[in-house]
Order: sequence, then C-alpha cells, then structure tokens
Amino acid sequence: MLGMSRAGLAERWTLFVGALLSVALGVALVQSSLLLLISAATFDPPPGVSEAERMQISDGATAAVSMLGVVLGGAVFLAGFVISSTFAFTVDQRRRDLALLRLVGGGRGHVRRLLLGEALLLGLAGAGLGIPAGLQVMALQAWLMRRFEFVPEGFTGQWRMWILGVSFGTGILLAVAGVLVAARRAARVRPLEALRESGPAARVMTAGRWIAGLIFLGGALALMIVAPHGGPSGGVAMAMNVAMPASVAVVAFAPLLVPLIARLMPVGGGVLGSLARASVRDARRRSASVAAPLIVLVALVVGNTAAGVSFTASGVDELKRTTHADFVVEGRGPAGAVPGVAAVSTELALPGEVTYGEGEYEEVVGASVLVVDPAAYSAIHGTPVTLAGRTAVAGPGGDVPRVGPVRLRLPGGDLGELPVTGSVPAALSGGASLLLPRGLVPEAQLAEASAVSFVALEPGADRAAVRAALARTGPVSDLDDWLRADAATRDDTNRKVMLIVLGLGGLYALIGVVNAIVIGAATRRREFAEARVTGLTRGQVIRAALLEAYAVTGAGLVLGALAAGGAFIAVLATTSAVTGTANLDIPWTLVGGVVLVALTVTGLTSLITSWSATRRAPVTLLAARE
Repeated sequence: MLGMSRAGLAERWTLFVGALLSVALGVALVQSSLLLLISAATFDPPPGVSEAERMQISDGATAAVSMLGVVLGGAVFLAGFVISSTFAFTVDQRRRDLALLRLVGGGRGHVRRLLLGEALLLGLAGAGLGIPAGLQVMALQAWLMRRFEFVPEGFTGQWRMWILGVSFGTGILLAVAGVLVAARRAARVRPLEALRESGPAARVMTAGRWIAGLIFLGGALALMIVAPHGGPSGGVAMAMNVAMPASVAVVAFAPLLVPLIARLMPVGGGVLGSLARASVRDARRRSASVAAPLIVLVALVVGNTAAGVSFTASGVDELKRTTHADFVVEGRGPAGAVPGVAAVSTELALPGEVTYGEGEYEEVVGASVLVVDPAAYSAIHGTPVTLAGRTAVAGPGGDVPRVGPVRLRLPGGDLGELPVTGSVPAALSGGASLLLPRGLVPEAQLAEASAVSFVALEPGADRAAVRAALARTGPVSDLDDWLRADAATRDDTNRKVMLIVLGLGGLYALIGVVNAIVIGAATRRREFAEARVTGLTRGQVIRAALLEAYAVTGAGLVLGALAAGGAFIAVLATTSAVTGTANLDIPWTLVGGVVLVALTVTGLTSLITSWSATRRAPVTLLAARE
C-alpha cells in the first residue's frame, strides 16, 4: 500500500505542492521557534551591563519567549488548516479513483491506509525540506528579534540535536492529522455513489462540518459575551482571540455561504458571467476551498489589527478624560515655581522585579515602578492614593496582586517585602505596576530614574508664557500629543508581535489560495475542453475562469469581514464596559491592501493555471481516457 501511496504522489504531485510547502514551512517555523525560545529563556545578559539594563534585557527576553510561543501556536494552527483543506479538496477531486479502488476489491481500510501513506510520505518530505530551511528561518527570526530590540546584539539561536526528532515528528504529525478526517470520509462513501456523485458523495455539508462549525461558532460567541466582563487585560485578550474561532466557523459553512454571496458579485452579464456564476454554484467544494484561506486571512489580519488599534485609541481617550493636566514636561525640574501653574505631579519611573506568592506558587515578574507624591498624583489623575512609610499601591498596569505583600527589587538595591495597601483602577492602556512614596526609595537609586511631570494650569493662565517657562526645565508637550506618543511606546511590543504573527498568517493564506486554484485547474482540463468544443474560444474560457476566481475571491473577502465583525463587536462591548465609551477604529488602508493583494494573487494564479490547462487541443483531452 505504501508503494501505491508513493505512486499516487508521483502521479499527482501538482495537487500536493501546496501541502508540501505548508508542511515544510510549518516544520521550519516550529524548529526555529523552539530553538530560539529555549535560547531566549536561558539567555544571560552580557557581562558589564548595569542592573537596570540587566532587568530591561530580562524583560525583553520574556517578551521574546511570549512572542515565539504565539508564533509557534499560529504556525501549527495555520499549517494544519492549509494541509487539512488541501487533503480534503484533493480527496474530493479523486473520489472516482478511490471508488474504482473499492470496486476492484479494496476495502475501507485500504483507502484509509492509501491516504495515510501519502500523508506519511508527504510529512517526511516536508520535514526533509523544512529542517534545512529552519536554519535560515532561525537566522531571520533572530535578526528580527534583535531589530525589534527583544534581545541585545549578539543574540543567536543555539542548535540542539534533539530538534531533528521534533522536526520529523512535527512534519509527520501535521500531514497525518490533516488527512485523518478526509480519509475517514473517503472510506465511508460507497463506491457506486462516488461514481454517480450521488448520496453522501455529493453532500457538501457533512455532519462533521455542521458539528465543527457550530462548536467554533459557540466558542466565538462565548468570547464575545464574556470579553466585556474580563476587565482591561482579560477583555482585551478575549476580544483579540474572537477572530480565530469565528473564521473557522465561517469556513465550516463556506460550501453553503460562498455560492450565495458569489452570485451577488459584479462579474458582468452575458455568457461568460453566467458561466462563471454557474461554475461557482455547481462546484461548491472547489469554491469553498479557494475562499477558505481568504476568510482566515481577512479575519485574522483585519480583525486583530483593528482590535489592537481600537484598544490603543480607547486607552488614550480614557487617559484624556482622567488626567487633569495641560502640559507634560519630561524632566523633574521645579515646575511648580512657574507662575500660572496650579498643580504638578512629578513621577519617577524605574524598572524592577516583583516577587509574590509562596512556595510552588511563587512568581517573579518584571515590573514598572512609579515613585510619586500621593497628593499630587491624586490631584492630577483624579484617583485617591494613600501612601505612607513602607507601603505600595498597585498601579494601573494590573499585573501584580491588588492586595497582600510583595517583594521588590530595584536597580541598585532590594527594598524587601512591602505591603500592597490599595490600588488604582486598572487602565486599558496599562501603566505602572506599583506606586511607591518618594521617601521609600534612596536618592541614589532615583538618580537613574526617568522623570515626567504632569502640569495643570491655573484658570486664565497664559499657555504660551507658561510653556516657554517650562521649556527651560525640559521638553514640553501638550497632554494629547504626549498621551498618543506614550501609547505608541507602550504598544510597541504588541505591534511588533502582531506584525510577525499577521505576516505569517498572510503567507499561509496566500499559499492556501494558490494551492486551491492550482488543484482546481488541474482537474478541470476536460471541463475546459468541453466548453471549447461547444463554441467558446480559448480566451473566453480563460476569462470565464478569471471571472469565477474574482467572484469566489469577493465572497471570501465578504465572509472574512463577517468573521472579523465578531472581533469588532467584542471590541465595542469591551471598550464600552471598561472606559464607558465604545470605540472601533478600522484600518481602511490595510483593508484596501488586503483586498488588492487577494484580487491580484487569485487573478494571476487563475490566469496562469487556466492558460496552462487549455494549452492542448480540446479534442485530444476529450479523447483521452485519463
């Protein structure tokens, strides 16, 4: 049976190129991410750096580990999605061949073993390509990590021999897992029904599709409902994850939805337009296979990007409403001595390490510590803060316990155990982990702190004159400008992670789209020949295929927007619950870019594949027995 699997792959290699690339890319990313993750987790800062720099390097390495974990999970999900879609489509295109195998004596087990054998060989081949490619991917990822300042210059991934076993296991697991459902369905179809394309063989919505679609739809709805109650951090995380189950749910129902929406696409009238619509309606599996990667692409890229932009903008708006200041001075000078100034809150920021919990529950996290004057902080930020002696208050970052003792280490000294006696409301934009009184931190340690002074003016004060006076202390910014710049700085790490993950998603989606169109065209040679002998020219056949591709692409983009809409609803509900004002910013430039790329890729692929499929004379194709 393994020989038949090998022969099947060799004969139909064009059908499996996309799956092979997906396996190879998945193996390369898993191998690279694992090696870099372990290297980052065990990375020791270079000798000679200060303690503050050491803490910053440690925080960057922690962020790198989180980023690599997201990339690792995303690579496995996207590779599994593309591979399973490819096998489901190729099995559907080969149902007559598999039916003939059953008719000549093959049992259901033979069909399953044939397809699993193909998956095994594909997994081995993909791993063989992915392992050397993983070395190049690791060099690229390490360069990105250095460029994005997750790790210092000189950081590289360390090779480990055991990764070879992991890589081959990943390739085989991805390929075999991708074919399991398709193999089970192919084995259950009766051979005569497959030959006549009737009964279960002709059913586009199987019980498995209904169940999977409803499960993922329920998961997306659950996240949308719970997100507003998750607070700033939990709500953001849940809203950012809505797009993934929503896209899978829409893909599950794609054989029903794509033909309905594609018929509404403006592909023109006449014979070619009618032929394109009829092809979309009749070839539901093919249309759904082309649209599926586009649905995932739009849902993940547009949905998650819009969510990130919206939460950042909402956080800035929240701070505008709660911060009672006119100017922000980057410095710790005597801003209060300037005429026209009503109140000043000078806040000194230091990196630190917070330890909380006991025994096996002990946690050590990097923290941002803010040294403040309680009265001035309360007046400027509108939040009562009580700090006296050796006490701390949990800050708006929300990443340390709101009550209870913590142990705090700052650059240059350990402050020991401090009781957390209160907290300020967690903010959507994040912020400091702990607030400390000025007298608690020695002046020698404060000398290394970065300082920001929030300045509120007296009624009727001359803004220009006050600003000119404050400029002698340090750079002066309007509150709105400073808040936007500060939000961009805080969100910098998230944007870098999003860029890497969404770039990966876009790459996999485009591979899936190209692969589905190539598979569809490879099995349509006879269909194109029949159209030509009935009166259509070669150019008309190619144009009809192009119109069909555009109709399916349009349907995929619309359905992807529908899936992204789930994330939009969660964003609106979460921002409303956390800040009191619903906010949604859609990056229209990105949306236009995604639409343009999708139409370009599908259009070019359709032109190339349909041109290749119509090179031979139609009579020779119709006379062929293959």
